[in-house]
Amino acid sequence: MPTVQLIVRSFISPLTRTRAFRAIAPVLLPPIERCLHRLTGGRVQLSGLLVPSLVLHSTGAKTSALRDTPLMYTPDGDGRAIVAGTSFARQRHPAWTYNLLAHPDASITVRGRRMPVRASLIEGDEREAAWARIEGQWPGYRAYERTSGRTVRLFRLQPVASTHDPSM
Repeated sequence: MPTVQLIVRSFISPLTRTRAFRAIAPVLLPPIERCLHRLTGGRVQLSGLLVPSLVLHSTGAKTSALRDTPLMYTPDGDGRAIVAGTSFARQRHPAWTYNLLAHPDASITVRGRRMPVRASLIEGDEREAAWARIEGQWPGYRAYERTSGRTVRLFRLQPVASTHDPSM
């Protein structure tokens, strides 16, 4: 990782755990991400400047409508990714986690490349290993779980063999 990115990350990381950030970020970051997505054709994500980021394309749990959600992820080897439903330490799980529970077949876009994945909830002893991997990338990230007062849902996104689908 470039030195400048490490310096910026070490400055920003503690700020992301403050009460002010948790209040402002859910309001400001989604519109900024959408604008950046439009301006760059989906090639740049704000969060991607500091950590690996992807766009999750899931099916709505209730509506079955296609939903796109920019997320931070942690690489998990063999093309897999771990995503955490922290939702800026809010008390409710984010909608995308309900979508994956209802419809685990989804797709992701990483650096402009879209691929089909299958999501599985990480439970039991695997959760601790997953959190250790996540915090190796973004120290203190688990504080969102403690602050929210709920068990954050962790998902492993596993690439699946693609059948030709023009919508992907």
